[in-house]
Amino acid sequence: MTVRRTTATLLLALLVGAVCAAPAQAAGYRYWSFWDRTATTWTYATQGPSTAIPSDGDVQGFRFTVSEDSSDATKPRGETSFTKICGSAEAPDGRKRVALVLDFGTAADAPAGEKPPAARTECAVVPEDATTAEALAAVAKPLRYNTNALLCAIAGYPRAGCGEQVTAEKKQSDGGPSVGLFAGAAAVAVLGAAAVWQARRRRHV
Repeated sequence: MTVRRTTATLLLALLVGAVCAAPAQAAGYRYWSFWDRTATTWTYATQGPSTAIPSDGDVQGFRFTVSEDSSDATKPRGETSFTKICGSAEAPDGRKRVALVLDFGTAADAPAGEKPPAARTECAVVPEDATTAEALAAVAKPLRYNTNALLCAIAGYPRAGCGEQVTAEKKQSDGGPSVGLFAGAAAVAVLGAAAVWQARRRRHV
């Protein structure tokens, strides 16, 4: 194998490595996720808040997040319990107590120009047949929905947008340069060295 062919093969390998190691683009959606809590475990809700009918003593949570789907959605943060939120007093006749955890997410998940409010908890005392949406409306207005009845905002956050797609670069966990950057630089270095070698070879021929 000639030196030229060897150089070309090495350059191709480095370029392929640079492409494969480049930061991935992850498509997700910015939305309010809805959760049920059992003991100390959060579970992604199987119904929407407009159809779910919680029982007296239930704990439910909402987390504003960016995720690809329910399998990687971020749970509400913080330790909590029904007693911590609603206390031990009994609900009045014909009504129920629903403990709600409202996590407005992180600055990284916030729409441009908006700052997430601090997380909070609320104890909604509502009629026994009330849905989660009705419990939420009792303690966290204003709510905003789109034309498909998707919950877009709690307590006015965010001001705009609803389930929009977001594409974000997946960064290295240590915040340093990506492997793709180093591989690309190495490929450029090899290309430069090959050019110098070829120029010198031609001068001595």
